[in-house]
Amino acid sequence: MELMEQISESLQKGDAPAVDRLTRDALEQGTAPGQILDDGLLVGMAVIGQKFKAHEVFLPHVLLAAKAMYAGLDILGPLMEGDERLSRGKVVIGTVQGDIHDIGKNLVGIMLRGAGYEVIDLGKDVAPARFIDVAIEEDAQFVGLSTLLTTTRPVMKQVIELARERGIYDKVRILVGGAPLNRAYAEEIGAHAYCFDGMNAVDCVNGFMNRS
Repeated sequence: MELMEQISESLQKGDAPAVDRLTRDALEQGTAPGQILDDGLLVGMAVIGQKFKAHEVFLPHVLLAAKAMYAGLDILGPLMEGDERLSRGKVVIGTVQGDIHDIGKNLVGIMLRGAGYEVIDLGKDVAPARFIDVAIEEDAQFVGLSTLLTTTRPVMKQVIELARERGIYDKVRILVGGAPLNRAYAEEIGAHAYCFDGMNAVDCVNGFMNRS
């Protein structure tokens, strides 16, 4: 089995030490860091994403795979400074003000990182202006808003209204997700997309990037 396949399979098993060792082996053999990222780490995480989507694996498995992916990224990152493949784009995510639930938001972050995106996680109970300020500062392509509480849904609308006021609404795509939401509500408040889970968020972001 070639090294790229071994890295992918070790990542899928959540074996971080193996991913670390195999990544170093591949570099010693002269494999380009970008190839290890594309053909090893990202391929493995994509498989995990699809299996999670199909309910073939569950959250603990995804978290282990993510830990293994970061073991490889820690080695490759310094070698790929300035390489566009290290980040396909930037996504600012957070749980909106008034809500401290973050499991769903964290999973979205893991899946987006696994798909090659740079994720700036603002945490939970995030004020509307904070999302917009960071999106502008980081020149992000996306803002992801999460909530688990019906009472905090209006905060998402506030973020979108602020994006319009500050002139970034047509440049930065705003994605919303969480248990009390649906596509109709997302459209009503002016969100660019409604994402019902982590893999769907990846699909949405990929779709926007492919159209740009």
